[in-house]
Amino acid sequence: MKRDDVVNLGLLSAVIIAWSTSWIALKAQTGVIAPEVSVFFRFLLAAPFVFIWARITGARLALSRGEHIGSALMGVCIFSTNFILFYHGAAYLPSGLLSVIFSLASVINLGLAFLLFGERASSKVLIGGLLGFLGVALMFEPEIERSGGSPLVFKGLAFCIVGTLCFCMGNMVSSRMQKRGTPVIGAAAWGMLYGTLWAGLLALVQRAEFTVEWTWPYLGGMVYLAIISTVIAFLTYLTLLGRVGAGRAGYATVLFPVFALLISAAFENYRLTFFALAGLGLVAIGNFLVLKR
Repeated sequence: MKRDDVVNLGLLSAVIIAWSTSWIALKAQTGVIAPEVSVFFRFLLAAPFVFIWARITGARLALSRGEHIGSALMGVCIFSTNFILFYHGAAYLPSGLLSVIFSLASVINLGLAFLLFGERASSKVLIGGLLGFLGVALMFEPEIERSGGSPLVFKGLAFCIVGTLCFCMGNMVSSRMQKRGTPVIGAAAWGMLYGTLWAGLLALVQRAEFTVEWTWPYLGGMVYLAIISTVIAFLTYLTLLGRVGAGRAGYATVLFPVFALLISAAFENYRLTFFALAGLGLVAIGNFLVLKR
């Protein structure tokens, strides 16, 4: 195996590990502290590291007024509202299912690109999207059965679907900004800052208490999510993106739900039934079809 292949494999593995384990850490954040407060502290901790990285790499941080507006929209969608909704969804669903719903972002991105920008998808991609959504439906079968058809399961599903849609809207903003020459790292740094402020504002409106849960699972999860799953995974993914391109780097979204579900099965008693495994296979195949060029 060539040295470049080894490096690329290492980068891909690091991203998959960081993303697949982030959902169980997110789950540990729920139950006591308001999601808006947890997201506020998470990105308050993460944002300075991205600014530092931008300085180290010489990325442009001086943005125009229009670029700041775009960064703010991206930050509100990607680095705030998206996660707040997933935190709410995590109160009702196993962490592994959160990751599977989020993995549909690649499919939703294509749908939004068509609706907003008229970018058409091939029949192969459309089939992949259909398989992905069908797979998610099958994967919820054991959770629906376990809960006796409780509406709380569907409530959690709704939170996560809207959260993924919000994330994808942020992707659309980011895509337009990049095509106009806005630096990725600079926009991300400011976006995290604006997302942090937005989460803090939402917490203030709801009169949530700005405090943390002084337990190892909560504090450890906070540090892990901020540093490993946000900063390191984000910068690693961007590095991988630059080395192998968006298509191959995107395969991480095919693989990380598999590991997230195994973690969920081990620690949260999520049942890997025939329907769940079949659904996971359909999601993986669907994402593969969508991402393959």
